[in-house]
Amino acid sequence: MDRTIKTILLEWQKRRLPAIISRDTNLLNYIKIKPVKIIVITGFRRVGKTYAVLHLIEDLLIRETRDAVVYLNFEDERIPNKTEFLTALLPAVKQLYTGELRYLFLDEIQGMPAWSKWLRRIYDTENIRIFVSGSSSKMSSREIPTELRGRFLEIKIFPLSLKEFLHFKQLDFDYKTIDYLAKDKAKLLKALSEYVKYGGLPEIVLAEEEKKSEIAHSYFQTVIRQDIIERHKVKNEEALKAALRLLINSTGYSISKIYKTLKSLHHEIGKATLQRYIAYIENSYFMVSLPIFSYKMKDQMQYARKVYFIDNIFINSISTKFSDNLGRLYENMVAVELLRRQSGNPAIELYYWKNALHEEVDFVIKRNTAIDQLIQVCYDIDDPDTKKRELRALVKAGNELKCRKLMVITEDHEGTETFKKKQIQFVPLWKWLLNK
Repeated sequence: MDRTIKTILLEWQKRRLPAIISRDTNLLNYIKIKPVKIIVITGFRRVGKTYAVLHLIEDLLIRETRDAVVYLNFEDERIPNKTEFLTALLPAVKQLYTGELRYLFLDEIQGMPAWSKWLRRIYDTENIRIFVSGSSSKMSSREIPTELRGRFLEIKIFPLSLKEFLHFKQLDFDYKTIDYLAKDKAKLLKALSEYVKYGGLPEIVLAEEEKKSEIAHSYFQTVIRQDIIERHKVKNEEALKAALRLLINSTGYSISKIYKTLKSLHHEIGKATLQRYIAYIENSYFMVSLPIFSYKMKDQMQYARKVYFIDNIFINSISTKFSDNLGRLYENMVAVELLRRQSGNPAIELYYWKNALHEEVDFVIKRNTAIDQLIQVCYDIDDPDTKKRELRALVKAGNELKCRKLMVITEDHEGTETFKKKQIQFVPLWKWLLNK
């Protein structure tokens, strides 16, 4: 055990940090927060959590020695899945390093036995800043173990925003100057098209076009195997995979509907098990589902939920139904951006709206106790019937929910129009993504 720890620690001391492209999330801001908290960095696999951590370490090493910083990735196959490894870690650091350990970075620790109790002890007894990252909702504010409540701060990492995507592509614009953007509009819209089609996962963004889909499929298989089946010890693998295929080819789901479909496909699975499997999929950060807006909790639980995926590349590469559907891709892109904005403001809740006539509004944004904004996403607003249908639903929802901020996100249509005595704002997707 001691030999393994020392080998890994010595490797870390000699390790050269990779070249890192900066992102908007700057973890350096959390170094000196008071009171001291365990900083928990969560998000989907390969979304950039490790690089965000390494970027922070790079900044720290400008003024700190290597002895002051330790980074461990618990997906290293040499690390045994035993509490004893954790118990022996800090004594080994103190024995091996001559300087004082000041910063401890732990990646994917949530699979270790008793990890949260160990972390609580270190937090209570050592003068060390602790950063923990993971791709499981076990690390999230919803499921963080009781012993860590009140002692941690969660930072969510998402795929690249459009601004970050343009930076990765070395297309840096002056976002405050609309006229300047207009001059480069063709270049911007071309970049937007790639962003909508292939998403914002960093490795895929930087990959050659012919490799993007292949990488997405490898991520997808890894998530299914490691983050869902192995992590949750799923027994009925085929039923889980079938449910996931149904979800990624749908815009929404209800447990009853998926259950009936799986039964018709001869999968033996109970409703309770199916519900658990869908929870596992969401817990991996691969998918998120939004409930219908209702003041009655029973309605929220009873009605179908709309589904969105962490990155458009999965809809484009894995789905057999929506790969060429720009409307679906636009809506998913807006959902991910709203989730990004929600992560920085816990007062925000996200829903959709639907009435008895099946008229629907894509996003209901609730802030504290009031409905703050309603958003329709409509890629092509040129068709008069489509436009009328979308605006009619938006106005009806606005009247019912007493909301005056009505918006339609489009491909390129911009302006303000009056429909049934209501002011409706039209905003191109690129402008909405860049102007928070």
